[in-house]
Amino acid sequence: MALSFEKYQKRKLITSYFSVVVSIALVLFLLGLLGMLVLNTKKVADYFKENVPVGIFFKDTAKEVEMKQLEKSLALADYTKSIQFVSKERAAELHSEELGENFVETVGENPLMNSIDLNLNADFVSTEKVAEIAAEISSKDFVEEVSYSQPLITLLNDNIKKISLWVLIISAVFTFIAVLLINSSIRLSVYAKRFTIKTMQMVGATKRFIRRPFIWKSVRLGIVGAIIAMIGMAAVLYYLNKTFPELQLLDDPLLIGGLFGLILVLGIFISWLSTFFATQRFLNLRTDDLYY
Repeated sequence: MALSFEKYQKRKLITSYFSVVVSIALVLFLLGLLGMLVLNTKKVADYFKENVPVGIFFKDTAKEVEMKQLEKSLALADYTKSIQFVSKERAAELHSEELGENFVETVGENPLMNSIDLNLNADFVSTEKVAEIAAEISSKDFVEEVSYSQPLITLLNDNIKKISLWVLIISAVFTFIAVLLINSSIRLSVYAKRFTIKTMQMVGATKRFIRRPFIWKSVRLGIVGAIIAMIGMAAVLYYLNKTFPELQLLDDPLLIGGLFGLILVLGIFISWLSTFFATQRFLNLRTDDLYY
């Protein structure tokens, strides 16, 4: 009978530890994903900004040397992310491919102009800065027009600000919820041993001596949960990088390492803090109160 009860207690203890590890791992995994989202919000925003096209169209009278000179000066400018010269012949080919027929033969001449497709660095994609750049380029005598979508740039910047604000708010709320969930799981684990805690206290053990094994056990469980969470994060990060290579999610190993380190520290710290206060609570209770 005693052996059967001992096996039951052991299974119950293993189940309790397993539930704590799973709770910590799931919460830290979701918290890590949110951390990756926060860290990469600017990178994603920059990606969209740097894909806003600015078209520079030349007059028919523009000389080749003038176009080449402008192309070189733009390539060296701080605001340039990428630049590509498109001749009127190449532009006609692209339009013909889109239309599915040779429109030059239909029209009788090529009405298109030589142009440059300019993509700006993200820091320069704002209504004011793009307008300044466009005005500077338009001042050239051989430039016919500088074309870009001002409403698109305004909408893009406004939406990025709103999304960034909500991501920060959700991150703060989720962090608070994560602490509560891990704390609840550990408190339930300590609650199952409340009589052991009180028995040790009654035979003269100090509070520090009683807390120590519980804290070390919870810290180890926190480390295991954090490692499982980091493995899940690494898998998701690898998949996202393979699916969206243009975002270059793995290009900053220091940032990724910092995030993984933070998840490990959170797993240890929250486990330690929750166990400390949980054991302290039962240490301060009277024996009669343990039954409620």
